[in-house]
Amino acid sequence: MNREQISKLAHTHHPIKSPLNDDSVSSLLSQALPRGDERVLDLGCGSAEWLLRALTTHPDVHAEGVDISESDLEEARQKAVRLGIDARLTLHHQKAEDFTSPHPFDLILCVGSTHALGGLLPTLEAARTHLAPGGRVLIGDGFWERTPTPEAIEVLGDFADLPTLVDQVVTNGWTPVQGHTSTRQELDDYEWSNWGTLADWALDHPTHPDSPQILTWATTRRTEWLHTYRDSWGFTTLILRPTPA
Repeated sequence: MNREQISKLAHTHHPIKSPLNDDSVSSLLSQALPRGDERVLDLGCGSAEWLLRALTTHPDVHAEGVDISESDLEEARQKAVRLGIDARLTLHHQKAEDFTSPHPFDLILCVGSTHALGGLLPTLEAARTHLAPGGRVLIGDGFWERTPTPEAIEVLGDFADLPTLVDQVVTNGWTPVQGHTSTRQELDDYEWSNWGTLADWALDHPTHPDSPQILTWATTRRTEWLHTYRDSWGFTTLILRPTPA
């Protein structure tokens, strides 16, 4: 299996590819869609779980998603058909930075996918070009809760702490109007689900040629989480509006 296939398998029981539970997702979407008839864009949508939930709970919302994974987009299309919301969902198979649209969007999503656009601040700059007047951005990214070890930085990459992250967002012309910091339970549930699901699959398919690779991957990632970054890494999801000039 390639990394995309492994990721898809790992998220079987946690389709939101970020450490957020269902209540947190519902609450954030409710606050980000105050009218209920918004046009929504997800940059790096994957299998479009955020969009599917927005469309299911808000019958007057229309949404578009952009991603480079054709298999994820096809999965999203099939789910949308089963849910009866496919007429309100448009999916684009392309890089997020190359996406253009003839119309702006009232809400732009990018949760756990800022790497697709080069990081948090480049993602916000890209979002600004697509945002309608009075619109909102719902963005989620990691941060360091405590000073990380060099090993943690090597595994996850470098992040700011939460105050610095918010300061950077504000300095770049955005005002936070709501936010959510993932709880320890959400963070732990996400990690246990991902690596446990992979291990479970490998143990259930002992004769599959990929089984040893998957079990090794699961064991390595679980060990990295528990020993390297569990006590230092966090995740925040912010609802932002442009700050008046």
